[in-house]
Amino acid sequence: MNLPEDFSNYTKEIMGEELFHTLVNGLQEEPPVSIRLNPAVKEYKNPDHHTHTVGWCELGQYLPQRPNFTFDPLFHAGLYYVQEASSMFIYHIIQQLVKTPVRMLDLCAAPGGKSTCCISALPTGSTLYCNEPIRNRAQILSENIQKWLMCGILGKKSHSTDHLQKDIDIKVTNNYPRDYKKAKATFDIILADVPCSGEGMFRKDEGAVAEWSIYNVGKCRDLQQDIISTIWHCLRPGGILIYSTCTFNTKENEENVRWIAEELGASFISIPTDKEWGITGSLLKDFNQPVYRFIPGKTKGEGLFVTVLRKERSTPLMAEKRSFSESLNILPMDFLHSIEESIQAPHVELSYSQAIRYLSREALVLPPDIPKGIVVVTYRSHPIGLVKNIGNRANNLYPKEWRIRSSHIPDTQPVII
Repeated sequence: MNLPEDFSNYTKEIMGEELFHTLVNGLQEEPPVSIRLNPAVKEYKNPDHHTHTVGWCELGQYLPQRPNFTFDPLFHAGLYYVQEASSMFIYHIIQQLVKTPVRMLDLCAAPGGKSTCCISALPTGSTLYCNEPIRNRAQILSENIQKWLMCGILGKKSHSTDHLQKDIDIKVTNNYPRDYKKAKATFDIILADVPCSGEGMFRKDEGAVAEWSIYNVGKCRDLQQDIISTIWHCLRPGGILIYSTCTFNTKENEENVRWIAEELGASFISIPTDKEWGITGSLLKDFNQPVYRFIPGKTKGEGLFVTVLRKERSTPLMAEKRSFSESLNILPMDFLHSIEESIQAPHVELSYSQAIRYLSREALVLPPDIPKGIVVVTYRSHPIGLVKNIGNRANNLYPKEWRIRSSHIPDTQPVII
């Protein structure tokens, strides 16, 4: 990997020779592959896989190699989410800090990794707004949230003790921070995984290397400050801001969170960690507040910076409308609701090849004893969608935009969980 010279010079300056070379060596290695399991399902581990648990997230598992997740029906059924391990630290933060129901906003949520992490970590009775300002990305966010929630519907409807389905109110929105401010919304917790220069993605995305520049770092810093200063009005006094980026420089990280604390009024919250996790602290001279850096080569994951701040209680609280949701663009979760409404309908278990055909949005032919009408199709007893059985065939009701588009379909399922 050919790193930009300006990046190397600057990063070596803030990290020092030893840590910088650790990073460079780490960037030459294959990225670790990790998934996070859905707590709504118990039958996790595949005995054929020698997995290792992610230290800071009990639901996280490192895989020995990267399979083709697209062709695993259990992935589409929401049994697990493919997420790089560093980002799962959000789970640890919420588990440490949140013990009673809260209202939370994931401000820049697409494609949904951190949101589904929050769903698993938040206490029952909480409300989570998952927001993405870019329309097409918001649609992807909605898809991933619906699949994640679908996993627990069967257990919830049957009241099975073998399933855990938390009662959390979840909304997916397509708005900008200014829209939340205008709606006079308030939250106990705001997660702001802000757009950044993407240095932490160099190993996985060659485009991030090509697009990097000192000028772009400055633009990202300014955008981040604008986002936080806008959404700050929506964080209640005493509320918690989780600030994160996937970049290494101090301008978008330590310098920005210091600006938040000094200009907006906040104090830092320390999160307990284990030395074995290999997390690095502040790289900014004379700034010793608790921040958490995940550096490839030192930690087993991609580049991440995260810190937690508490808003000063003296900050005035915005007047809140009775239902600020009316002022937001909330995306419908039609697929999820259809599954919920139809879960008592007849179920048909599909073979692997049938499941992939269904997920490719092909029509199916069901056994002759299956009643006509809406039918829930399952794979390994987990719902993956609906069909309308008309006798000679079953019309596929899987969302068209979610379908598998590949023409090359393997003969056997990838062994993942």
